Amino acid sequence: MKFKCIEVSKYTNSPEILNGRVKTLHPKIHGGILSKRNNKSHKKDLLKNNFHEIDLVIVNFYPFEKTLNTSSNHSKIIENIDIGGPTMARAAAKNYNDVAVITDP
Repeated sequence: MKFKCIEVSKYTNSPEILNGRVKTLHPKIHGGILSKRNNKSHKKDLLKNNFHEIDLVIVNFYPFEKTLNTSSNHSKIIENIDIGGPTMARAAAKNYNDVAVITDP
């Protein structure tokens, strides 16, 4: 799509942990998505924490259904339950006046 992107771990200055299970569940991500643009308190919180507003969320979800249909490996199936991607999309939906979301299943 030719959007300039940055690795989440670089943006948050936090490494992925738990073998990649935790990547995007970070206040810098969700604060930037959920902050109301016309709320002075939200702006103050972002500034105080050196966070930035996020106006566009581009996220692809883990292929859970495909994995479920092609694998009988319980661990592999469980690891394809996406937590962070849908959480970011839902956060963007909650703040739909200010944040757009693009997904490609």
